[in-house]
Amino acid sequence: MEPANQLETLRRTSLPGIKLYARGKVRDIYDLGDDRLLIVATDRLSAFDVVMAEGIPDKGRVLTQLSCFWFGRFWDRVSTHFLTQNTRDFPSELHPFMGILSGRSMLVRKARPFPVECVVRGYLAGSGWKEYHVAGAVCGVTLPPHLLESARLPEPIFTPASKAASGHDENITMEQMASRIGRAEADQLRSLSLELYGRASEYAATRGVIIADTKFEWGLSDDGIILIDEVLTPDSSRFWPAEGYEPGKPQPSFDKQFVRDYLESIRWNKKPPPPPLPREVVQKTSEKYREALRRLSGQDIT
Repeated sequence: MEPANQLETLRRTSLPGIKLYARGKVRDIYDLGDDRLLIVATDRLSAFDVVMAEGIPDKGRVLTQLSCFWFGRFWDRVSTHFLTQNTRDFPSELHPFMGILSGRSMLVRKARPFPVECVVRGYLAGSGWKEYHVAGAVCGVTLPPHLLESARLPEPIFTPASKAASGHDENITMEQMASRIGRAEADQLRSLSLELYGRASEYAATRGVIIADTKFEWGLSDDGIILIDEVLTPDSSRFWPAEGYEPGKPQPSFDKQFVRDYLESIRWNKKPPPPPLPREVVQKTSEKYREALRRLSGQDIT
């Protein structure tokens, strides 16, 4: 297979004179010195919590534009950290970097993130399916017996996870979440996450897309709880085409499951360093990300 290292991607940013706040698995975050951050979505891809050596063309633009689309759809229900993705409204010190930032960056307000990921599952897939297959439950939520892989659940369930700065996130129960952040906040995050998943799923169905599961991240600002990070992207969600959906087996998807499947097929031990990704795997993954954006938002990357 042909290596993918010749494909054009942005794997790392450097903005001289702008303070780097953090560099995550995918995003580079810069501190603008006031109450705002600049978030730049690179083309890095992590699978099984390991960052691949190759980037995925246009991935960062898809993540940014799709997140902005969902922030716009949810504005009437929740406050968010999103301020703008319009580079014309960026501060003047960022103007020399417009070629890098255009289409893949946003200004957001600062918040104190909750140390949990708020996962909502409407279908039985991924780690949820594996846990159910062994225990008949997911994150302490008991499910009906004899469900098939990819089956639609009787109702969406909330299955939080620990948020690890490095290494693997781990599924936790609602009680464990409440012990970490407080019962009132845990109940509110659960309620908000289930509501947004329901709204998004109803909309996605009109676009021929099933949202099998997703994760939300929330933070605290002076205004209270706000929605932060990315929202309903191919990195944080499983998107399945509604046409051809059939329980009892894995589903085709518009997300990074294609990369996970390849890595499973070569029996990688899921520890660094990652194996090289073939060019066709990288290109196909890029196509899947762009298809998710087109299907859900009706737009292509800009």
